[in-house]
Amino acid sequence: MIKATVVIPNLNGAGWLKDSIESIWAQTMQDFELIVVDNASTDESLDIARSYVGRERYTLIENDRNTGFSYAVNQGIRAAKGEFVALFNNDAFAEPDWLEQLISAAQQTPQIFAVSSLMIRHFERELADDAGDYVTILGFACKRGDGMKLHRYQKPCRVFSACGGAALYRKSILDEIGLFDEHFFAYYEDVDISWRANSLGYKNVYCPTARCYHICGATTGAVRYNPFKSIQSGRNSILLPYKNMPILMFLLNLPFLTAGYLLKAVMFRLRGFGPAYGQGFREALKVMGKLEKPKFRLKNLPNYLLIQLWLFVDTFRYAIYRVQRLFHIT
Repeated sequence: MIKATVVIPNLNGAGWLKDSIESIWAQTMQDFELIVVDNASTDESLDIARSYVGRERYTLIENDRNTGFSYAVNQGIRAAKGEFVALFNNDAFAEPDWLEQLISAAQQTPQIFAVSSLMIRHFERELADDAGDYVTILGFACKRGDGMKLHRYQKPCRVFSACGGAALYRKSILDEIGLFDEHFFAYYEDVDISWRANSLGYKNVYCPTARCYHICGATTGAVRYNPFKSIQSGRNSILLPYKNMPILMFLLNLPFLTAGYLLKAVMFRLRGFGPAYGQGFREALKVMGKLEKPKFRLKNLPNYLLIQLWLFVDTFRYAIYRVQRLFHIT
């Protein structure tokens, strides 16, 4: 078995895919394979992906439609031969030791499921883009460190979720807990799979020495929000806690979640995306019955309680972050 498989999902990434792929080939740790999954690109990026066909340790999967992020990376994971699977956005560019650092962090204990990178804003390299993700009691999934100075995020730590834009996953645990939920299509799917791992007692960690640079939103066109992202946020922010919380936990948190969804509805309306957010909300109601909710297990009660504590604590983390951004404190 090779040590790792790197999976890059691609959709119309002509402007950055080649540089992304080349940053992977330049890794100091060469015991890996690369799989690119193309979602019916109509620009030159498909030709770029095809140009590597025939190279050792390279596989190209071509889809005839845009299947969404979750489906595409699942195709790559199913084809993977590595002990670990690293997901990497087509608009991200890795430092040469990125993969080596991720694997080193994962090998500290077999209980580690996912390792999150230090993702740095490509055009503002003094600022972080993502240093692991977290979830609030209001149902918001948030990027830790977004827009903040890099020096704040130089210590490894446990995080609620690894950002799937540049993260390493242990394949044996993926085989146990299942792959990315394809009902999520795009956004929140990485938080969902990390939540599942947390519920079973596995750990997700952040590795500050695994660095990459991220354009952010290059594929979806959503640096902050657009109609597509608003629909996805409206749907998936509801599906995330509904799917992963045991029923009593969901009922306990329902007043907070309701307040959060109302706050988001107002926010999206003020930004001009109220109809799109409402469409996502309606889609969530239709999808709920199709979700495969993890079974409640009494032995996992300590894990559920830890998650509940995280939700409360990270709500305060989010509030502090919003105040810092309001006063331009980075």
